[in-house]
Amino acid sequence: MARIAVVLFNLGGPDAPESVQPFLFNLFNDPAIIDMPTPVRWLLAQVISRRRAPVAKKIYQHLGGKSPLLDLTREQADALEAKLNAGNDTYRTFISMRYWHPMSAVAARAVKIFEPDEIVLLPLYPQYSTTTTGSSLWDWQRAAARENLFAPTFAPCCYPLERGFLQAHAALIRASLEKENLTGKARVLFSAHGLPKKIIGRGDPYQWQVEQTVAKVSAMIGPAVRDWAVCYQSRVGPLEWIGPSTEEELKRAAHDRVPVAVVPIAFVSEHSETLVELDIEYRKLAEDFGVPGYVRVPALGSHTAFIESLAETVRHARGKNATIEPANDWTDCRRHFSCCPQGRPL
Repeated sequence: MARIAVVLFNLGGPDAPESVQPFLFNLFNDPAIIDMPTPVRWLLAQVISRRRAPVAKKIYQHLGGKSPLLDLTREQADALEAKLNAGNDTYRTFISMRYWHPMSAVAARAVKIFEPDEIVLLPLYPQYSTTTTGSSLWDWQRAAARENLFAPTFAPCCYPLERGFLQAHAALIRASLEKENLTGKARVLFSAHGLPKKIIGRGDPYQWQVEQTVAKVSAMIGPAVRDWAVCYQSRVGPLEWIGPSTEEELKRAAHDRVPVAVVPIAFVSEHSETLVELDIEYRKLAEDFGVPGYVRVPALGSHTAFIESLAETVRHARGKNATIEPANDWTDCRRHFSCCPQGRPL
């Protein structure tokens, strides 16, 4: 009977108002976010985090002064552990946040104490990006090396087409559309976190994977959703970002006089981008633009089908070579995107 550590990767978030600025500093000091020499990046991160902290603190005031992401990730970790432990092996879940506690150093130390026979690194980012999963993997490798943690390690890099993941989205969309009394057929806006175009231009597969997810979810829902669009939120700074933006799609919906149902297609947990940006800021924009109805579909959270999809992804990852692999042997990415990590050693 094997002992398996499953390490869940997520973004993290401030746990108090005084954590907001250091959280932002950690974010912008990540070379995957700002690709500049270390001294320059450190200085820029200091400047940006100080400037953005007051605005960010106001955002987190809507959430009680802190991010709910850690608590929600713990719920997912507990549900996944229970699902995996229905078999003969012993699984233990651990959380490794990228920009606020518990970060990789703490998680690696806890895994070392557990003395696992195998480790599975599980991103809570369904679609791969160098700025999310890629950064988390890099940070974990450093932490694991410091702890002399050398158990066989497996890393599913992404699961944009994993069936349970798609089914959970489809079920939540159907339920939201049935529950809300909208006037007219809703246009479903699949809203994902944006990225600067230059990151996609370097061969990052994120945007393509998001679009693959959306196409499959829409097909799974069928006739209930004939009108849909992919859009991207959370733009900051002067760089050119991928689009269309969620704001642009809300303007188009207002022009076409159709209500919208907004789906956080790249977020598996509720946090500031869903609870504040989508629920408050974009809802207000929709009202101002004259969109005739606005529904926000929940994030996946601990939906049964999603937790089962995570369990299946973990099971599938075990027994692979010590390389980074997608769920379900999905291989299209590597042929088209230079930043796809498939087949790279851990």
